[in-house]
Amino acid sequence: MSAIVELFAIRKVYGIGTPVEAEVLHGIDLRIEQGEFAALVGPSGSGKSTLLNIIGLLERPTTGRLEIDGRDTAALDESDLTELRGRTIGFVFQFHHLLPGFTALENVLMPRIIEHGAADDAAVTAAREMLRRVGLKGSEYKRPSQLSGGMQQRVAIARALALSPRLILADEPTGNLDTHSADDIFALLREFNHDVKSACLIVTHDPRLAQRCDRQVEIVDGRLTDGSSDPAS
Repeated sequence: MSAIVELFAIRKVYGIGTPVEAEVLHGIDLRIEQGEFAALVGPSGSGKSTLLNIIGLLERPTTGRLEIDGRDTAALDESDLTELRGRTIGFVFQFHHLLPGFTALENVLMPRIIEHGAADDAAVTAAREMLRRVGLKGSEYKRPSQLSGGMQQRVAIARALALSPRLILADEPTGNLDTHSADDIFALLREFNHDVKSACLIVTHDPRLAQRCDRQVEIVDGRLTDGSSDPAS
């Protein structure tokens, strides 16, 4: 099986050359296979968010090599990174970050509008279908303020999946939800992972959810623990 993400000796240092210089990631090696569903776990301050931001092309590593979908990201300029991010990666965050002045349907269409400048009939049909798949048929024209927290997160997931990304990065997507809603959101991500074969890396503090993933990648003090870098058999 081919890798969608490969990290080689990734280091991240903030404040280089200043009195507050701090190395957050210390030589991370990690491979995520196409279609894999992995949990990224570890204590607060261990480097989970920094690692996720680097994989998501939101930050560059200080040293080391990052390959996304077979491309060495060090060779890409900001325009290329933006294109690769938009085409390959879908983000789901703890806070849904929906645009309050737009409907659920318009929020789901936003990645398509950003990429192409407009949404054609086919894109609208696909967005409606995505909302149906996440259980929001009939809520297409409601604004975020008219939806519960769990429903808003469903819209955010539909938006993240709208362009069928090969990689889904989810940062505590169930952190603000009750257990039932958290289980529903997890099931939606798992269903998409199964149906579309997108890889998924989910940051979670919920051991129940982590144990239901294919593999747990544990990071402690900026280093992966033994066994985290190899997919489970």
